[in-house]
Amino acid sequence: MKPARAALRNLLVLHATKSRTGFATCNASGSGLAVVALIPVLLTAAIRVGSAPAVVAGGCAAPRATAAYAAKVTRALASGHDLWGDALLKSPGGPTFLGASGHLAPILYARSAKGRPLTRSGVYYLPFSEPEGSLGAGTVALHVADGSEIISNRVGGPALEVGVAGGPYGSCVSRLAPARLASGWLPILDTRYEGYSQESFAARIPETGSLVSFVRVSGPGPIRLTPTVRGLHRSGDSLVRGSRTYLVFGAGAHWTGGSLVFSGQNAYAAWIVHPGHVKPFVLDATRYAAARASIGAFWRSQLAEGATFDVPETRVMDAERALLVQNLELSWRYSIGNPYEEFSFPESIDGAQVMTELGFAQVGRSILRVSLTRRATPYPGWTMGEKLLGAAVYERLTGDTGFLGFADSKLAAYVAALGRRQQAGGLLQPEHFSSDITDAVRGLHAQAVAWQGLTSMAAVWKSAGHPKQAARATAIAARLSAGLRLAVERSERRLPDGSLFLPMRLDAGEQPYASVTESRAGSYWNLVAPYALASGLFPPGGAQAKGALAYLLLHGSRLLGLVRAGGYALYGPGATTTLSGTDQVYGVNAARFMAAMGEPDQLVLSLYGQLADGMTQNTFVAGEAASVAPLDGLRYRAMYLPPNSVSNDAFLETLRLMLVQEAAGGLRLAFATPRGWLSPGKRIAVAGAPTGFGPLSYTLQASAHEVRVHLDPLSKRPGSIELRLRLPAGRRIRSVSPRARFDSSSGTIDLPVTRAPLDLTVQTT
Repeated sequence: MKPARAALRNLLVLHATKSRTGFATCNASGSGLAVVALIPVLLTAAIRVGSAPAVVAGGCAAPRATAAYAAKVTRALASGHDLWGDALLKSPGGPTFLGASGHLAPILYARSAKGRPLTRSGVYYLPFSEPEGSLGAGTVALHVADGSEIISNRVGGPALEVGVAGGPYGSCVSRLAPARLASGWLPILDTRYEGYSQESFAARIPETGSLVSFVRVSGPGPIRLTPTVRGLHRSGDSLVRGSRTYLVFGAGAHWTGGSLVFSGQNAYAAWIVHPGHVKPFVLDATRYAAARASIGAFWRSQLAEGATFDVPETRVMDAERALLVQNLELSWRYSIGNPYEEFSFPESIDGAQVMTELGFAQVGRSILRVSLTRRATPYPGWTMGEKLLGAAVYERLTGDTGFLGFADSKLAAYVAALGRRQQAGGLLQPEHFSSDITDAVRGLHAQAVAWQGLTSMAAVWKSAGHPKQAARATAIAARLSAGLRLAVERSERRLPDGSLFLPMRLDAGEQPYASVTESRAGSYWNLVAPYALASGLFPPGGAQAKGALAYLLLHGSRLLGLVRAGGYALYGPGATTTLSGTDQVYGVNAARFMAAMGEPDQLVLSLYGQLADGMTQNTFVAGEAASVAPLDGLRYRAMYLPPNSVSNDAFLETLRLMLVQEAAGGLRLAFATPRGWLSPGKRIAVAGAPTGFGPLSYTLQASAHEVRVHLDPLSKRPGSIELRLRLPAGRRIRSVSPRARFDSSSGTIDLPVTRAPLDLTVQTT
C-alpha cells in the first residue's frame, strides 16, 4: 500500500499547488469538500497507478490530472443527468463543437485487457492499409500516434522503432504536439516532437506484393530507426535476412548491426509489412512523394463510390472521411491489430446497415455474408434477429435481389428457428443477457430485435413476391409482439419523476437504477436498452417511448450526448458512477431512437460530443469505451482496444440521421442540422444517399434572407417529403415560393412529391 499512499498524497498536493499540466479548473469555493469527496476516486487511481507508464526516459513525467479537474469531472458524473450537455442544449444557438470541447482532456492512451497498455508507449495507433475489395484490410500497418513505432499487422508483431536524440520519438508526452492527418483526413500521420517532425503512411508499390509503410523523419539528428527483428544485415540500401527484404532506406544511414542511424536532416525508410522479395528501388524525396501522392488518389477514388454528405463544417467533414477510411479498412472487423479483430454480434450488423446507408453497398453486403458464416451463439434469438434485420435493410436500400437469392434459405431457416424458440405466451426462450453477462434471461433488447428483424424481413419477402415466407415471419412476429407487450406491462415501472423504467430482464424483478452507472447491471442496461428503444416496438411519440426517453435523460444515461458505461475494462471491477466512462458503440441505436423521437438537438449534441470527446483529436480514432474520470491519475484519457468500427458508425449514423430520415412511409430532410449550418453563405448537400425510395440528392444554399432548395426526383414515390430548415436563432420562415405549406415555428416545409426536379426559394426573416 505504500506506493498507493504516495500517489494519493501527490494527487492531493496537486489540488493545493496549481499545475501547468492541469486541464481545467473549478470554482475555488468548497474546494476542500471537493477533495474529500474525491478521496475514493483518487485512491482507486493511486492503487492502479503502477499499471500505466507514469515516467518515461530522461525523467520526463507523464502529465497528471489536477485535483481541480478531477473534481469538475466527478461533479458531472455524479449529477444524475447530462450536466454539460444540458447546458449546451439550453444555450441560444444549441450545441456546437466549441461548446462541447474543453470539458474533458484529450484521449491519447490505448488499453487492452486488465488495463495493460496496448502498445509499448501506451499511445494508440492508427490502422493504415489499402484494402483490395469489400472485405477490408487483410494486411495492415499500425502507426503509433506518438511516432514511436510502426507495427506490422498486430500489436506485439515485428516493428520499426523510431528514436531521436534523447530517446524514443515522442517519449516525453508534454513535448509532443498532437498528431494530425494530412489534409485533415487522409491516412497520413504527421507528428512534431522536440524539433523533429515525422510523417508516415502505408501504400502499395509495384516492387513488392506487400503493403509498405513509408516514414520520413526530419530534424537535427541523430535519427535512429531500429527494427525489432533480429538477424538482419545490410545489403546495399536494404536490410535483409536470407532472401527476405525487411526495410529499404534512403541515403545517409549508418548500420550499427541493430539500428540505422541517420545524421542528416531527413531519414527515409520503407518498412515491408510482409517481408519477401522486393525489386530494387531508390528511396529518395521524389519516390517518397510519389508514394504519398498515391494515397490521396486511392482514397478519394474509394470514397467517391459512396454517397456524399457535404456540410459546412470542416472538422465534421474531416471526421466523416477519416472514419469512412477506417471502416473501409476494417469492413466486418470490430477492430484490427488486437484481440478485438473479430466479427461481433450484434454490433457488426449495425456496421453493415450503416455502411449500406452511406452508399457502400458492397461493404454492407460483405459484412452480411460474413455474418451468415458465424454461429448464432451465445444469444441465438438476438443474433438471428439482427441478421434478419441487417438483410432486410440491405435489400430495401439496394434492391439487390441477387443477395436475397443467395441468403434466402438461411434467412428462412432463422425464421423457422425463432418459431421453434417461442414458448407459451409468445416470448422466445431465455438466453445470455450479453457476451459479458451470461445470465439466462428473456431480454427485452434481444426479443425486440428479433421482432424487428422478423417484421422487416416479412416486408421484404412480401415485396419480392414470396408470400409464404412473409406470412410465416409475420405470424411469428405477431405472437412475439403480443407476448412482449404483456411482459413489458407486467415489468415496467413508472417513477415519481414521471419517467418510465423498461427492464431489459423481463419478468425477473429488475428494478430501476437511480443512476444507470451505479452498478454493472445498470451499466449494461444502458448499453443494450437502445436496441429495444430503436426497434419500433414502442411507437415513437407514444407514452412508453416518451417515458423511456425521460428515464434516459434523468438517470445518467448520457454525457455530452455520449452513451455512458461503467468502463470496467478500463477502471476494473470497482468502477462506480463517479469512476466511469463512455461506450459510444451503442450510440448507433441511441441516435436512431433520438431521431425517431424528434430530438434534433440531442442528435447534434451526440455528434459534437463524440467529435470533441469520444475520439482522438485530429486523427479521429475511437475505442469501444473511453475513460472520463482520470485513469491512473493521468491527465490524458484512455480508450479500450481501438480502433473500433462501430464507434465510428455511431458518428456516421448520427450525421446521416441529421440529414436523412425515413419515417412513416416518407422522408424527412435536414431534420436535425446544427443551426449554424444555415447561416448566410453556408451550403448543405446530399448526393446519392440510399433510401427505400431510391437515391436521394438535395442541396440547401443559405444567404442573408433566403434559402434556395433543390431536390432531385426519386425513383419511387414516398408518401411524404418534409424539409426542416433549422435556421440560426431568431430567424424564421416568412414565405415559400412556389407556394408550399410550412410551419414557421418548427421550420418544417411539406414538399410536393413529384417526379420532376424541385426548386424552392424560402424567404426568411
